[in-house]
Amino acid sequence: MKIKRIGTLVFFLCSVLVLSADAQSQKWRNGIVKDEFIYEKAPFPSCHSATIVETPKGLVYAFFGGTKERHPDVEIYVSRQVAGKWTAPASAAHGIQPDGKRLPTWNPVLYQVEGGDLLLFYKVGPKPSEWWGMLKTSKDGGATWSEAQKLPEGYLGPIKNKPILLSNGNLFSPTSTEGNGWKIHFEVTPDFGKTWRKIGPLDSGKDTLDAIQPSILDHGNGKLQILARSRNRALVEAWSNDNGETWSPLAKTSLPNNNSGTDAVTTKEGMHVLVYNHVLPPGKLAKGARTPLNVAVSKDGKKWKAALILEDSPISQYSYPAVIQTSDGLLHFAYTWRREKMKHVVVDPAKLKTKKIKKGKWPALKGYVAPVGAEAHEDL
Repeated sequence: MKIKRIGTLVFFLCSVLVLSADAQSQKWRNGIVKDEFIYEKAPFPSCHSATIVETPKGLVYAFFGGTKERHPDVEIYVSRQVAGKWTAPASAAHGIQPDGKRLPTWNPVLYQVEGGDLLLFYKVGPKPSEWWGMLKTSKDGGATWSEAQKLPEGYLGPIKNKPILLSNGNLFSPTSTEGNGWKIHFEVTPDFGKTWRKIGPLDSGKDTLDAIQPSILDHGNGKLQILARSRNRALVEAWSNDNGETWSPLAKTSLPNNNSGTDAVTTKEGMHVLVYNHVLPPGKLAKGARTPLNVAVSKDGKKWKAALILEDSPISQYSYPAVIQTSDGLLHFAYTWRREKMKHVVVDPAKLKTKKIKKGKWPALKGYVAPVGAEAHEDL
């Protein structure tokens, strides 16, 4: 009887702590105007790697889904927002080869050409070190798609995060390779995928940093910044002053990274928005729990302020996010929810309340309970 009472008490105390953390974390949700799943049921058990874009016909969302990552049945799925609701996920691309062999697909990236086609970049291959780049196009906002075309030999397209159109007319794709060490480079097309050239790979810096999956921030007048995932327990950055033709060596930022994907965008107001897991792995580990999922903002790309916690459950993972700003000024976040569903969160940036991030630590608020278990688990 005594053991039963102790167990009940422990369960009660744990419940109180979790409920308290959830209630207090609402203080980091100012500005959120919509929080929803893309779907409730799907014909696949696992999903990952969000990308989202605004088209003339509405929002389009893509991700990969199947039995599990690396399984041959993994395909690229697309949902479209029609009359305020998301369509059921529909397969847009698969990895079936001419000889009938089936390979998994990976990391879709959407880009809307102004006045033109919607582009869907994705990868096909048994694993990241052996995949290749593919491209499909749509003339009707993602309802139907062209036949798949392989990018030129050695080109992958944007590896996870969206390309940006530079003032000189170049579509600038942030990309990376994982075969012979982690390396970042860029793939540039002046004609939206007809011809390509490469820039890089970037200098790994004095600390020989391992980084992939960069995103690009545009500071104006040809000044660009990348932020990237790393194996070095921190987000890494590099800078360019000539529209991405040359870059500084990679260097660590003050923000932690748990070897998980991030994304960033520069708004039309000039604010830089970063979505990432603000998690410093325990000890000397490179990899850590993919929870919580955070949003930080900056005016200069150097000093960052805490803005949002999109997810903070101890149940991992909330990962591989994407962020865009739509024509109405709102921010849209898309990300993996526990590998079970895909999430969409809409934020009014005018209603954000921020606090400085000092020495890489997420700031505390009065009465705030830190996310439970944020460093207690490690994803595979």
